[in-house]
Amino acid sequence: MKKSLGTLATAVCLLLGTSATAHGACDGYVCDGPQVTPGSGTLDASYIEISGPGGWVAGNAAPDAHPYTYRLTSPCQFDTAAGDTCRAEDDRLCPVPPDRVAQFLVIEQRRLVLPDGTTADGSPVPAGATPGSPIGAWEAVTRTCVDITALNPPPSPGEVFRYFQTLPLPQLATQQQPPGNGLVGLPVVFHTDGPTTQTFSVDIRGFDVDIVATASSFTWHTGDGTVLTSTDPGAPYPDHAVSHSYRSGTYIAALTTTWSGTFSVDGGASADVPGTTTTDGPPVTFAVLQANAVLTDPYD
Repeated sequence: MKKSLGTLATAVCLLLGTSATAHGACDGYVCDGPQVTPGSGTLDASYIEISGPGGWVAGNAAPDAHPYTYRLTSPCQFDTAAGDTCRAEDDRLCPVPPDRVAQFLVIEQRRLVLPDGTTADGSPVPAGATPGSPIGAWEAVTRTCVDITALNPPPSPGEVFRYFQTLPLPQLATQQQPPGNGLVGLPVVFHTDGPTTQTFSVDIRGFDVDIVATASSFTWHTGDGTVLTSTDPGAPYPDHAVSHSYRSGTYIAALTTTWSGTFSVDGGASADVPGTTTTDGPPVTFAVLQANAVLTDPYD
């Protein structure tokens, strides 16, 4: 059974229209799908209803003569505007399928003038207010997870990050000098010559999102337990920046690359992707030999 927000808040019976189905309740679990936030502003909705236990859904298709309009605000923004501080418990995620977007939000409602010139709760109507006009102050109703897919807000940084983690980024291979076997006492030089910048264009719910991924750090696993970290991909001798000395033996070295990124939506301003991802390149195996001095007779 579906109930409208106006019914729950004011005990006024309403005719319910058709809306999207909510997916799951929000109990602070980690979401399964991308997350969308309303950013620094608010999201407006013509209609909000609940479908099943805890399944709030927002949309812009309201029944005729619906008595309220709604807005959705992040809890932290709502508290800050009221002179309070952000609450740790309001920083939660909402479980939804990958094709839905949801956010933990403060739902506020405001009265609308009905066709007969009254309001649903009998509040006085200012002179000259026409049917459908909002009157009175915004009233906070609840804090809950709301499915906002129908409102189609632009992708948030968190949502873009989920896509960023799935991009086919290069698995940079380890190059070594000298090639083949090394010698004890002669440092092995490491570098990679793969691409360190990649540009991707992805479609996120109909928005064109351009992502630029950049290799921001390089972790060299030398194979003897040593880990070297650099912010550049290294270079061959004599311009090398990454090298390691070995004892004699056989080693398997590999490179883990950390990628950071920026993104823009529909050609707008660039913003940082709020997180990094890594790729592991193919390992390289080599031997390090001990060179021994041998005396020879030049007359032999």
